[in-house]
Amino acid sequence: MTDQSTRTTADAAARDGAEKPEPADRMSVTAHVLELPDGPLSYTAHTGTTVLREEPSGDGYQRAEAYAEVFSVSYVASGRGDQRPVVFAFNGGPGASTVWLHLGLFGPRRVDSGDAGALTPPPFGLLDNHETLLREADLVMVDAMTTGYSRPAPGAKPDRHHGFAEDRDLIASFVVDWLSRHERWHSPLFLAGESYGTTRASAVAGRLTDRYYVVPSGIALISPVLDFGTVFFTPGNDAPYLHYLPTYAAIAHAHGKHEGRLLQDVVDEAEAFAEQQYPQLLAQGLRLGEEEKRAAAETIGSLIGVDPEWVERVDLRVEHMAFLAELQRDRGLVTGRIDGRFSAPAGDGIGAQMETDPSIDQLAPAYTAGINQYLRTELEFSSDVVYEIMSSRVHPWSYKDFENRSVEVASDLARVLRKSPSTRVFVAHGYHDAATPFHASEHVLAHLAVPRETYEQRIRVEDYEAGHMMYCHEPSRLALSAHLAQWVRGDD
Repeated sequence: MTDQSTRTTADAAARDGAEKPEPADRMSVTAHVLELPDGPLSYTAHTGTTVLREEPSGDGYQRAEAYAEVFSVSYVASGRGDQRPVVFAFNGGPGASTVWLHLGLFGPRRVDSGDAGALTPPPFGLLDNHETLLREADLVMVDAMTTGYSRPAPGAKPDRHHGFAEDRDLIASFVVDWLSRHERWHSPLFLAGESYGTTRASAVAGRLTDRYYVVPSGIALISPVLDFGTVFFTPGNDAPYLHYLPTYAAIAHAHGKHEGRLLQDVVDEAEAFAEQQYPQLLAQGLRLGEEEKRAAAETIGSLIGVDPEWVERVDLRVEHMAFLAELQRDRGLVTGRIDGRFSAPAGDGIGAQMETDPSIDQLAPAYTAGINQYLRTELEFSSDVVYEIMSSRVHPWSYKDFENRSVEVASDLARVLRKSPSTRVFVAHGYHDAATPFHASEHVLAHLAVPRETYEQRIRVEDYEAGHMMYCHEPSRLALSAHLAQWVRGDD
């Protein structure tokens, strides 16, 4: 507690224009042992905020000034040397902290959240993660600006970092700074992102390669979005309707709309329709005859589990938020967007769109409790600000670099692959992910400006029977963890 005399002195100093103290790193270093089936894994956790500095622009040179305090948790295995791989991981949003990858998949401890239809009730807890990627590489879980505990330096404006290019440059600077502070320049470098974090990972990979000549050994894209034009429903753009259709079919299967059929067979049929007949049907517009339109609506309705008359009323163009409200309307339920296997009672039985996302609503409490308890008790770090799990404070998010064109990082990813003959890409899709549909990602990857051999030999794609955060589905978590271990080892 601060006494009155201390506050008075501080106030007087501020009025007199006295210099404020320079911001400093705040770091907690703790030692841990994870008991694994094949023996103990000893590691050190470095938890806290790192001050980043930059050289001011202007006519005369000045010393670097603090501009950001970036929060991260670094896990460094004991006695493994300075050439061990390092994986830098982050989530997306924009506005999402990295708690999801941190406590859901990568870290040595994981949230006990349960899954769709079998949620773990409070009080929530943490479990040892025997499949942690720390077995293969050191880990750096980093939060973007205004997420987690990351904040601007005192006096700096946070919205400076709330944009595509600014966010990219901040994370790239953090990576370079971390390599220097920890003397790990000889370590193979890997980047892993989820959702908008895949947009970030591709852009950061390009920035590191172009600006610093730091080339990632690997890039993991979990639930990727690489070209917003493939997933954003905007007037005149039919691409999202095509790319979302296989996801709709998969979600319909999860809710019993394709009884007796295998999920893969349903997905294959939907993909074939989305790639062959569907583009021609939408391209005809008002030239499409009434009988043809009615037949198309029957086919689409059958594939995605909704009334064909509703499909016809929306002109064969099924927007995802509308679909999630419609699919289980007859049951009084709305369907999850992040993970279409989740459901919740509808607040509005005739709502045109879903009002909230059941999957986030049902999973976020366990992650919120988990990260706040974990940081304070096991990692011995606390702050006087809120750990922002999901923050709307980052908006509006600037895409000024993409004026008059679609936001895309496929060109960044392709450029890194062309420049670096050793960089490998791992891609993870959830069939039930209605936020970043798998077919859109497949389409973008198949159109990268790289040689065919690069596409076939250096890009691995895996699909899982779950949603955006496929690691809340235990079989998918185990499979994804094994695939990521192979990716780091280079035996994929």
